[in-house]
Amino acid sequence: MNIDTKKIKSMLDRKGRMKIFLSVCASCGACADSCFYYRNSGDPESTPSYKALNSLGIMFRKWKKLDYDDLTAMKKLIWGKCVMCRRCYCPLGIDISSAISWARTICRANGVYEDFSEGPSGIKDK
Repeated sequence: MNIDTKKIKSMLDRKGRMKIFLSVCASCGACADSCFYYRNSGDPESTPSYKALNSLGIMFRKWKKLDYDDLTAMKKLIWGKCVMCRRCYCPLGIDISSAISWARTICRANGVYEDFSEGPSGIKDK
């Protein structure tokens, strides 16, 4: 399935300040303890910074070369490991929840979204 990279670029441009926020992320891990997914699993891929940098951050970095598989790979991070509880806290002021929410919006606009028929988390494990 093809995605519309021009549409993605347009959507990213509307939230250009998020690119700045993500660029100042120090990957310090201070946000980790605020995420119940991380606290319960200890999985480094569940930290809020990891989820934001590996979804919206990747979209900003490689929007020209993004493909459907890239967006599908982000699906588990932004839907399967985040409930948008807005508890994630960044001492640098990055609004991590908004970054993940915008990544979801971009994915949905390109036909990638959580499918509740696939199971309790809506994400098929391979």
